[in-house]
Amino acid sequence: MSSLSPQRSRLVTALRTPRRWWVLPASVLIGATLGGGYGAVKTPQYAATSYVIVVPGEKSDPAAALGFAQAYGRVAGDIAVTGDAQVWAGVSAATLRESVQTATSPDAPMISITARSATPGKAVSMADGVARALILNSTHVSGSTGVKVVQFSRATKPVQPVSPSAPLSALVGGCAGGLLGGLALLVRPQRAARPEARHSRQTTAAVPGPAGAQHQPEPEAV
Repeated sequence: MSSLSPQRSRLVTALRTPRRWWVLPASVLIGATLGGGYGAVKTPQYAATSYVIVVPGEKSDPAAALGFAQAYGRVAGDIAVTGDAQVWAGVSAATLRESVQTATSPDAPMISITARSATPGKAVSMADGVARALILNSTHVSGSTGVKVVQFSRATKPVQPVSPSAPLSALVGGCAGGLLGGLALLVRPQRAARPEARHSRQTTAAVPGPAGAQHQPEPEAV
């Protein structure tokens, strides 16, 4: 039979020690309670995604569309704020920057625009508003860039939130609490063993050795 690792041995010893075994289930219970309460109190978040695609003009290089898609994906937030996206979405510029994220593909000139909000309709309006701002901006500068941004797919109204539910939050909190409780059990025996080892060394040093082992004076030479 293989021997237990030092960490497992300390944990088993701590669980067998009186008045210490309750730390692990108590930590799991506290973590689950806190996680479930957080999931129940926090406002659910909904996500909506709109897709746009960059198309080359008649006299432009088709490969340039991929490069401009990467560029538009990086500056989509600035274009949306300076344009009318916040007016169409009915939110402030700060909310638009915090709630909207864009992603691009390395293989296709497509940009996904994902917006999160406490209401499904607001998430849709923000995602489509940013997409519309990109389309209008690309139209204004198409003479110099040679590409345009067109709508590929409008955002659909989400039916379920993307934020963790209360049961899932309770499960995550319970796992985290159990982990912290196990770590506490591993640390406490080490701290308790240090004073015991120090006391043992002091006791050993205080006990005198055998009488025969004491130093005897040497007899004087005649």
